[in-house]
Amino acid sequence: MKYETLIPLNNMEYKLCQTKIGMSCLSVMDTESITQQIILKRFWNLLAEKVEQLMEWSSRRSVIRMNGDKFRRFVKAPPRNYSVIVMFTALQPQRQCSVCRQANEEYQVLANSWRYSSAFSNKLFFTIVDYDEGADVFQQLNMNSAPTFMHFPPKGKPKRADTFDLQRIGFAAEQLAKWIADRTDVHIRVFRPPNYSGTIALALLVSLVGGLLYLRRNNLEFIYNKTGWAMAALCVVFAMTSGQMWNHIRGPPYAHKNPQNGQVSYIHGSSQAQFVAESHIILLLNAAITMGMVLLNEAATSKGDVGKRRIICLVGLGLVVFFFSFLLSIFRSKYHGYPYRTNNFIPLTFDAI
Repeated sequence: MKYETLIPLNNMEYKLCQTKIGMSCLSVMDTESITQQIILKRFWNLLAEKVEQLMEWSSRRSVIRMNGDKFRRFVKAPPRNYSVIVMFTALQPQRQCSVCRQANEEYQVLANSWRYSSAFSNKLFFTIVDYDEGADVFQQLNMNSAPTFMHFPPKGKPKRADTFDLQRIGFAAEQLAKWIADRTDVHIRVFRPPNYSGTIALALLVSLVGGLLYLRRNNLEFIYNKTGWAMAALCVVFAMTSGQMWNHIRGPPYAHKNPQNGQVSYIHGSSQAQFVAESHIILLLNAAITMGMVLLNEAATSKGDVGKRRIICLVGLGLVVFFFSFLLSIFRSKYHGYPYRTNNFIPLTFDAI
């Protein structure tokens, strides 16, 4: 095999060949061995350059912004011995994607938790591709919605599980960290920045209640007011039955805007998830139904004018029928098999013992 059949050599590689063979000709086996060594050396040099560049960017920002060229070079093209988490989003104001901004905040919390943890290494990087900076990437991946989280493993192509199920799980940093641990075996402990809004709100509430009790210290009969306690209990019940606790745990988006036709959905189409706006709608519906039941009870138990009681009864009945029908239609849209039917009944026989 002649020198011309080899890949082009630089000066250092040429000197390596001279050291290897002296001034004599190369045998076929020696030539193939040196070629493999040169290719392997270039492979590791390219990989080292990519990792070094990513580490430099990570030292500046926990989330690396990428355009189409950077995405193809550092995420798609080999060699790669690291995992990459990519958030595909549309953060520009003209896109009017409020969910993208909320998801980006959680994503930043997660990336900062990884960047400043003691377990930080070059095995995992967090990146972001904005539609206005990398529209060609969206087209390449046939992606028509945002935000979307994807994991690109060190070897092979992403599988179905490498796309985060945002609609079902939500985009809370804790849920993202759990998903990353399943895909990469990298466990990230989420550290959130101090948020004193809850503490301040609690302090204001305690101060308000304390001030009210102080001003009414000579007359505390309002504490035994059943109506007041009933209203407070109903507020707690409405909040819990509408899914506010689920929203707090999962962190779902407020609503969903279809990027194709711009239509906004306030009710999630699946029984496994919900939007924040949906819980607000359910809360108002439950409150209206409860008000109707209270009016029906008032019409039945009061001893006032019959005509007035009849009007109260009709208003209460209208509230119950209308808003319960609305609530039932939402239930039917989320549980597509409703109303449930059993076509075949199995007769049961009991033998006397």
